[in-house]
Amino acid sequence: MNMWDGLFGGLTRTRDHFVGGLRKLLSGNQLDAETLEAMEGLLYTADLGPAARKLMENLRVEHRRGALSNADDVEVFVQKQLLDVIGEAPGDYQHDQHDGPFVVLVVGVNGSGKTTTIAKLGQRHKEAGQKVLLAACDTFRAAATEQLSIWAERLSLPLIKSEGSGDPSGLAYDAAQEAKNQGADVLLIDTAGRLHTADHLMAELEKITRVLGRCIEGAPHDVLLVIDGTTGQNAITQAREFQSRVAATSLAVTKLDGTARGGAIITIRQQLNLPVRFIGLGEQPQDLQPFAPHSFIEALFAE
Repeated sequence: MNMWDGLFGGLTRTRDHFVGGLRKLLSGNQLDAETLEAMEGLLYTADLGPAARKLMENLRVEHRRGALSNADDVEVFVQKQLLDVIGEAPGDYQHDQHDGPFVVLVVGVNGSGKTTTIAKLGQRHKEAGQKVLLAACDTFRAAATEQLSIWAERLSLPLIKSEGSGDPSGLAYDAAQEAKNQGADVLLIDTAGRLHTADHLMAELEKITRVLGRCIEGAPHDVLLVIDGTTGQNAITQAREFQSRVAATSLAVTKLDGTARGGAIITIRQQLNLPVRFIGLGEQPQDLQPFAPHSFIEALFAE
């Protein structure tokens, strides 16, 4: 399956609910106040949040101007508005722009798909011919280390881990030193999947960040916040708390294949003002894709 097929298939539920609902609403109906009201409700049920309100304001202005005369006009207008909200994607990692290993610190709450995302990222870099090292720095939960170990063995990726409940920041330092010694291109670091309200775990995350910076200049080069795309506004609340303690620099939005509310990616992008770097569309390594806004919207509205 190529990337387009994966994207098209992964957005099926959202397409059926959002785009299918939009086309049904516009089919044969006049673009009057009642239809516009129903459209706004549909946008909110697709989890577009505040973006829905702004989109509808702009749509009503264009409608009053007479610029939208039929369903096709409306659909093209909605696509353009969504692209404007999403903005440009940051692209894949440019690890060769750094002296030494490119360090990615992966953070997020338990259940967001964080550990699985790390494994998939490792596979992407390996397939690109880059030398990858994984570090299991979630030493608070043995199951997390075990999960990453299983993935590492399955994908034949080297893993630094602690045999017991060791010090996460100490392990992160050891992993950074090992990545330098091995000449690794990319170091991917798993962290404890913490609730944003767990102050001691958030403090540990801050410490890991400081330790990495002392070992490798500029590290971590990306703090990738993994968000479950099915949790909507709750994910945004969690992300803002993360931002107050450790500044995330990009997002991975997972589980978009399991929801009809994939529009959440638009409100997440708008409210957090962080670029979406990757999206998750399934369980297999190839189901993690670099986020390309134009391809996303094209797949969402594809027949």
